[in-house]
Amino acid sequence: MTPAISELEDAGFEYELLHYDHDPSVGSYGGEAVSKLGVNEEAVFKTLMSELNTGEFVVCLIPVSSSLNLKAVAKAAGVKKASMADGKVVERRTGYVLGGISPFGQSRRHRTFVEKIALSMESIYVSAGKRGQEIRIVPNAFSALLDASFVTLTNYD
Repeated sequence: MTPAISELEDAGFEYELLHYDHDPSVGSYGGEAVSKLGVNEEAVFKTLMSELNTGEFVVCLIPVSSSLNLKAVAKAAGVKKASMADGKVVERRTGYVLGGISPFGQSRRHRTFVEKIALSMESIYVSAGKRGQEIRIVPNAFSALLDASFVTLTNYD
């Protein structure tokens, strides 16, 4: 059981745990989840981390088919600039390895932003905290458990 699953269990949130055989040679973890689970790529979200110019680290969830817009992250966070966080820093701050980073059960709490398209979906898929495991969950779990904000992260207004 991963820390993500423990957090959901402790909170009493319903979720569905899905498994697939992870291929270490695959470069796109999210793409692998989409193809092996046979689900809509718009509904599978990747967990990314951004470092703000203030030194704060924030978690961003966007569909695997999209790219994170750092200007949109800065706007959502109310700062001047955002950049992608270094992978090793991300692993230390979350307690997970790249390709298996869940927004739930991280070793430190971070402000969390979710691409607002998630609100139009019945459920979305995110990493369960281990490569080859995904969680299907309702979008309101992010606001309820992580105090997440639903904002634009893939485009910039």
